[in-house]
Formats: sequence, structure tokens, C-alpha cells
Amino acid sequence: MTAATGKAQPRLAISSMKDFAYGRAPRPVTCGTGVKIGAGEVVPELNFTLPPIDINESTWPEIRRQYTQMIGEACRRAVELEVPALLVEFETLPPMTVRPAWGAEITRILADALRDHHAKHGIETALRLTPNDTRDHVRPPLMRRGQYFDGMIELFDRAADAGADLLAIESTGGKEVCDEALMNADIRTVVFALGVLGSRDMAFLWQHIVEACRRGRIVPSGDTACGFANTAMVLAEQKMIPRVFAAVVRIASVPRSLVAYEMGAVGPSKDCAYEGPYMKAIAGVPISMEGRTAACAHLSPVGNIAQAVCDCWSNESVQNVRLLSANAPTVSLEQLAYDARLLNQAAASPDGARQMRDWLVASDAPRDPQAWVLRPDVVLDLAGRIMQEPTSYLRTRRAVLATVAELKRAHDAGQVKILPREVRWLDLLREQAETLPDNEDTFINEMRETPEAAKFLPAEYGL
Repeated sequence: MTAATGKAQPRLAISSMKDFAYGRAPRPVTCGTGVKIGAGEVVPELNFTLPPIDINESTWPEIRRQYTQMIGEACRRAVELEVPALLVEFETLPPMTVRPAWGAEITRILADALRDHHAKHGIETALRLTPNDTRDHVRPPLMRRGQYFDGMIELFDRAADAGADLLAIESTGGKEVCDEALMNADIRTVVFALGVLGSRDMAFLWQHIVEACRRGRIVPSGDTACGFANTAMVLAEQKMIPRVFAAVVRIASVPRSLVAYEMGAVGPSKDCAYEGPYMKAIAGVPISMEGRTAACAHLSPVGNIAQAVCDCWSNESVQNVRLLSANAPTVSLEQLAYDARLLNQAAASPDGARQMRDWLVASDAPRDPQAWVLRPDVVLDLAGRIMQEPTSYLRTRRAVLATVAELKRAHDAGQVKILPREVRWLDLLREQAETLPDNEDTFINEMRETPEAAKFLPAEYGL
């Protein structure tokens, strides 16, 4: 696979619509007790978290009890629903990364429960561990040293012994620059955060993750632009920034997320990486996605289309609170199980998967530019354009220009709804992007002369 600073890669792992569907990926992954992802069936991926509670020594027994309860109840319901395979993700809360022994302890509780249900009931299970990236707890953040970095690396190294089958991260390199840029709809600074800082941090961090997985013989799965593109999506949903801007940020995040796979990640991608279809098209890896079943965590305009080419289907995360029927994690498990069952049943009939995919796409794509850029045909087109460039920065620049052009084309053709007050943003974004230089060093030097330079430490990004 092309290195982030290597040559252009015009060929995609998936180049035609007939090969771009849910449940199948060119490079499937087998993990845990035998969970097959991207090999023909969609696998539910369940994620859960605590209700509001202080995490400290005095509350730790209660925290252990809640995680034991959540995994036990969810597994029992999965067995009752005859779920053939289940992936569970444990995203640590910040204190569980700062104190790696805590993160490892909960990982072991979850892993033991999953293996116990496999042994007793035959359900195939796997556990994905996603340490919380705590490095941005101080600003400007220390990305390559310090107590927060050390704690995260220690948890990577403990993952396999604690029982994790896959390792992932929601990395935050460049976020210290990106946050304000999103609020200001400043695409130049977003490109710097994603295409320069974020991509460099990904290459650095994923060397450690892949090596930890190699030593532990577990799967290096994937990363996400959650702290960037999902932040933009939520801000747009709250009417704080234009939806067209959020759509452009989504595709601008593609080259950054791709670095994980260039460094050795094999999938499935993180569920909150809505840029996942681009990872699947470019790298051929299976992807986890979330949409309508993630409404418990955040609202979005892509509830159906996000499912169109997924290989795992997730709920993002849900707190352990009591609902009328059961505790929320068990409710999410049931929703995911039925969604996956329907997708797999549709795929069992001739052309069923294609028809289901197309219905999922058609229900969302015309209504919002953020959904439009997830259309499988648009994904293949934009992915091909992005990969004509040799570096992450140039790919990010191309992603912005190509996405703006596609949204303008689709709007002019009456194919996608763009709010009247946002139409002018297409020209504004194009004009901003056209000022991005062809030379990355020139761009870095330009950004060093802006107020953004005070927000990050160049040495932490190898600059």
C-alpha cells in the first residue's frame, strides 16, 4: 500500500459498484473466537459506557459491577436472539487510559464474559479495545512524550494480555488547531490540521499500535476522524456551521484516516469513522459504521446511508441506564442484531444486497450534502481523485477541491438539497482551497506565520 509520503495510487481496491456492497470486503478480517468481518455477513458491534459517575478508588467496585452487568446482559440477549457473531467495543474513559491498569482490568472482565458465552453457547465473539486519546488534556499537547502519551502506550502494550482481540484509537493529532477552525469555517486551517499535523501524528502513533499488535498477536483495526469530521457534523446539526462545510470536512479527513492502513492497520475501521466507505474503496479493508442506531449518542443526517456498505453495524455508544424494556446496552444489542439479520437475509437472495444498498442510499443522499458524499458512486469517484496525489497534504487539498466541485455539480443538477443560504459557501470554500499551495513546505511556512502557530508544538509533529 502507498506510504503517506510515497507515490500516487490511482487504482482502488474497489473500482466498480457491483463490488461495493455491505458485508463483503476485498480483505476480510478474522478475529476473536472466529468472528469473520467482511467475509459475507454484517456483524453487529456493540459499544456501551457508564452513566455519569466519578471514576476513582472509592467508585471502582461499582464501575466493575456495571461493566460486568452490561456485558452479561448483552451477551445473554445475543444468545437468545441467535446472533451468530458479536463484536464488542470497549472505549476507555479518560481515567482508564491515564491509569492503564484500570483499562486493562475492565478489558479482562469483558473478554472473559465473551469467551464464556462462546464456550457455553457457540456464539462467535471478539473484543475491540479503543483507549481514549488523552494527549490533548493539556494544550498545546505533547503528542510524543509525557504522562498522557506514556499511559496510552502502556495500555496498547497491555491490550493482548488483558484479552483484547483488536486494538483501535480515536486519535486527536491536530485537534488543537482544528477546533477553532471548524467554528470559523476556515478550510485552510482544517487542511493544515488534517493533512499536515494529523497525518504526521497518525504515522507516528500507528507505528506503536501496529507493533504492539504484532507482539500480542492481535488485530490492529483502525482510527477515526471523530474529533474532526464528527465534530463538524454535530456543529452543522446544531446550525452553528454550514452543512456543506461539514460535508467537505468529512472528505478532507479521508487522507488522514487512511494513514492507519498505510502503516499496517487491517480493519475493521472504527464505527464513528463515517469516512469508512472511502477506506473500504481505497484500501479494501472491512469497515464498521453507525447511523440511525447511534442516535443514542449523537444525531446525524446519515442514518440509513451509513449502513449501505458496512461490514459491522454499531450503536456508537450508550450509557448504562434503565429503559422500559431493559438496560440501554441490551436494547442497543437487540436493535443491532435485528438490523444485521435483515441485511444478511436480503443478501441471501439474488440482487438483494444491491437493492438494499440502493434503498439505504436513496433514502438519505438527496436530502443533505453530508449524505451525498457517502453515496457509493460518489465515494468511488472522489476516492479515485484523492489517490491521484502522492502525499497526505496533497490528497487533503484535492479532497476539498473535488468535494466542492461534486457538491456544486449535484446541486446544479437538482440531485442534492443545499439550503439557499449555504449555496454561496461552495464558491467561498473553492476560493479558500485554491489558495492552498502545491508545495507542502510552503504551506507549513505560511501557517507558521499565522496565530495558529501558537496552538501546537512543531517538534511534537516532527516539524
